[in-house]
Amino acid sequence: QVQLVESGGGLVQAGDSLRLSCAASGRTFSSYAMGWFRQAPGKERNFVAAISLSGLSTYYADSVKGRFTISRDNAKNTVYLQMNSLKPEDTAVYCCASPGAQWVVTSPTRYNYWGQGTQVTVSS
Repeated sequence: QVQLVESGGGLVQAGDSLRLSCAASGRTFSSYAMGWFRQAPGKERNFVAAISLSGLSTYYADSVKGRFTISRDNAKNTVYLQMNSLKPEDTAVYCCASPGAQWVVTSPTRYNYWGQGTQVTVSS
């Protein structure tokens, strides 16, 4: 069982940066891949980024590649999403998630553990 709690969201202007954090409970955090997803109002949940259990491999949606960076600190049971050059279209609720396995996947249906999410709003 993994419990996830996100923080770091807020209201920013276009071009600003934010860093989201996701704190995980449980001793198995370092054994699991992790991911970030986002959901805008009236839209489906979309993959943003994922990271392997070691942190050596990362994957990004094309829409955020070059602007967002996912990282993890297994000693702190925390995964991060650094978001730079934010755009109004990045506005969404951002959730961290874990598939509960070591394999990195991008489909939300493959993730078993989810946080409640943190709101990110980017004004133009």
